[in-house]
Amino acid sequence: MTRKDFDHGALGLSDPTLLIQHARIGDAWVDAEDRATLSVANPSTGAAIGTVPACGATEARAAINAAAEAFGPWRRTTAGYRADILERWHALILANISDLARIMTAEQGKPLAEAEGEIRYAATFVKWFAEEGRRISGHDVPAPTSDRRILVTKEPVGVSAAITPWNFPAAMITRKCAPAFAAGCTMVVKPSELTPFTALALALLAERAGFPPGVFNIVTGLPEGIGGELTGNPIVRKLSFTGSTRVGALLMRQSADSIKRLSLELGGNAPFIVFDDADVDVAVAGAMLSKFRNAGQTCVCANRLLVQDGIHDAFVARLGAAVAALRVGDGFAAGTTIGPLINRAATAKVAEHLDDALSRGAVIAASAVSSLDPARFAAPVVLTGATDAMRLASEETFGPIAPVFRFRREEEALALANATPFGLASYFYTNDLHRAWRVAEALEFGMVALNSGTVAMEMAPFGGIKQSGLGREGGREGIEEYLEPKAFHWAGLKPA
Repeated sequence: MTRKDFDHGALGLSDPTLLIQHARIGDAWVDAEDRATLSVANPSTGAAIGTVPACGATEARAAINAAAEAFGPWRRTTAGYRADILERWHALILANISDLARIMTAEQGKPLAEAEGEIRYAATFVKWFAEEGRRISGHDVPAPTSDRRILVTKEPVGVSAAITPWNFPAAMITRKCAPAFAAGCTMVVKPSELTPFTALALALLAERAGFPPGVFNIVTGLPEGIGGELTGNPIVRKLSFTGSTRVGALLMRQSADSIKRLSLELGGNAPFIVFDDADVDVAVAGAMLSKFRNAGQTCVCANRLLVQDGIHDAFVARLGAAVAALRVGDGFAAGTTIGPLINRAATAKVAEHLDDALSRGAVIAASAVSSLDPARFAAPVVLTGATDAMRLASEETFGPIAPVFRFRREEEALALANATPFGLASYFYTNDLHRAWRVAEALEFGMVALNSGTVAMEMAPFGGIKQSGLGREGGREGIEEYLEPKAFHWAGLKPA
């Protein structure tokens, strides 16, 4: 089928062909078999951007078959060949950063500058894994007898699938796909139905970079039919998912019959601990970065700010001043630092958490000003007097509420921080070297940041423990998720 493109002048794209309304299966841009479509809307306004195919199990199966057909030839290419294609993809992503960011802001809502930052971040994974792919290597094992050799090689897992979220529609794709491609795997990607256009644009750029047909497939639509096929089809050997713990557990159950390899990056409830000896300005800067990036819609954002008694009031005052200066608005508007939440369910949850906290004794210490539709936008708020009786202490808010919990002793902070079934990211601030080691080792999280509000970067493993998931993305660990070790036993060798 001939690919058709939007003529959407309002986005101001330099290359309008990047805004695509078809799925990508094999060597073709296709519609759903029954021609059904889903509308994609701008979360700032509710205005329709366009439509994508409402694919289901039939299209997912076709994509899996296309990936299976492409897998043999792709795995037999050299690491250098795959790396060269990834390098070209990386260059094209950066060359089209403005258009990609505008597509992302239109469908996801984050401020344009933040969207451009995500595109740069997404590109780092392509570059990193292009380089890591060149370094895939096995090893030899000392054999028990002189006539035997044991070699361990690493082979691509096979056809892989990814189900990606709406909050980082570019980075979550490159973080999963780049290591798969570098390892020699082929991919079927199901992007969020809320933000499919970024994924489709990345697939078009991958095509231009020289990816063979069937290596990178994008199936758009609602999750039930597509997800059921991805988990139930035995051709798919690996599934990577970022999203809620509830859905992750469901996918894990659905994948059990075919014993798929899984990478699950699930819910979080990140503590952000500030001790009395911390630099207040550094801690406030870290809190702003961690808590309010993407309007608080990140799995690693600071969900609970635990501040020691002696520094509490100074921290709250400076954090409040910084929050009051935030500007809520449309992602395309100049000066906007907080965009809309993704949909009405998201704003409703934030409002419920705020109302619950206030009803249980919390106090608004500071807030940004917003006169925009409260069904689409949530003004950032700093709360004091937060306690573990409030919903926001145990539930992931996924919005711009910064609840501050006061504590007195280190042991108290650690108990509060670890009192969660989740274990994704954690942050703490101190200038005491001894405390730094104690706290880092005591925090029950897959990622710990000292005096920093960020944990996500291409060269470091990203992932959680407990109900926050399985596996790691990024770093050298990220490519290992797409490789299987094979032990090659060679016996009967004649000595020299």
